[in-house]
Order: sequence, then structure tokens, then C-alpha cells
Amino acid sequence: MSSALLLAQDQARVTNWPGYISWTVGLALVIGLVYWLMRQGWNWRRTLQSGIPALPAVPERAGRTILETSGRYHGTTTAGNWLDRVVAHGLGTRSRADLTLGEDGLLVQRPGDVDFWIPAEHLIGARTDSGIAGKVVPSGILVVTWAHEGTELDSGFRADHPDEHTAWVEAITRFTATRTTMKKTEEAAS
Repeated sequence: MSSALLLAQDQARVTNWPGYISWTVGLALVIGLVYWLMRQGWNWRRTLQSGIPALPAVPERAGRTILETSGRYHGTTTAGNWLDRVVAHGLGTRSRADLTLGEDGLLVQRPGDVDFWIPAEHLIGARTDSGIAGKVVPSGILVVTWAHEGTELDSGFRADHPDEHTAWVEAITRFTATRTTMKKTEEAAS
């Protein structure tokens, strides 16, 4: 074959615009379909969890401040199941967060998203873990366990300075132990 014919065949393959356009449109349709299916799954989960009662009203302050930090909120799951994300009432959306542990409970303020409040009597405990709600962070996540209308939930946070997680675990553990002791004392006095 002549070199001019080979060059013409190579150029024909390079300038096959209808083929490139059809592949691009096909790929865009597949990506759009996957996105739509993910959105439908999120809405389906929200519908399944529509029976979860509304969260307690968010106060302006959490009482006398014990600890404060800022970081990232990674989501809430049912306790013990780090993949069962709770999306009802805005609990499924990852966002920036400012945490304030006060004598009245834990205040989670999320700029640009729904704030939420965990009253002191609903706090169960805290721990550090490697992941929550499908998000794995090797340096660890602060997981706060709390009860809401008979359902135990885990909420995951990552402080801007992860070395603070230990202080949070200790403070919440002390806080819940103190409240349990006070409750037992009140019950014994009755």
C-alpha cells in the first residue's frame, strides 16, 4: 500500500466525529442514569425513615459550656450499624459543624444546613472509630451515641484537630456517668 493511502486511513479514524459524539452522549446518559438512581435511592430511604419523629428544638445555647470544637459532620446511622445512614430531618447530609457540649446537651450547628440538638438525657456515650455512614477516616472519627424516641443513633464528627477526640470521649463519658449517678440517687430518694 502506498504511504498516502495509509495516511488517509489514519486520518479517517482520527476524524470520526459521529463516533466520538455518540460515545460521549452515551457516556453522559449512563452517568445521568446512575446519578438519577442514586437520587431515587436517597429519596426512598427518606420515605422509609419518615416515621422518625422530629428532632428536639434547637436552643440558642447548650447551657454552661464544657467543650467546644469545629470540624466536619459525617452523618448519623442507627447505633452499631455504620452503613445504615439516617437521612430523615437532615441527619444524612455531610457538612461543616461547630460542636458545643454544654450542661444541657450537645449542640450541633451546621452553617448552611439544619442544626440539631441532642439533650443531655439522650446522650448515651462516645467513642472514636475509623468510619461512619460509609466514610472511613484512618485518623479517626468521634462517634456520639444518643437515643431519639426509643431508637439509638450514632452521629460521626471529625474535629479540625483530631487529637481533641479523646477529650470529647472522656468528657461525654464523664457527663453521662454523672447524669446516670444523679438519676439513680433521685430514684433512691423517691
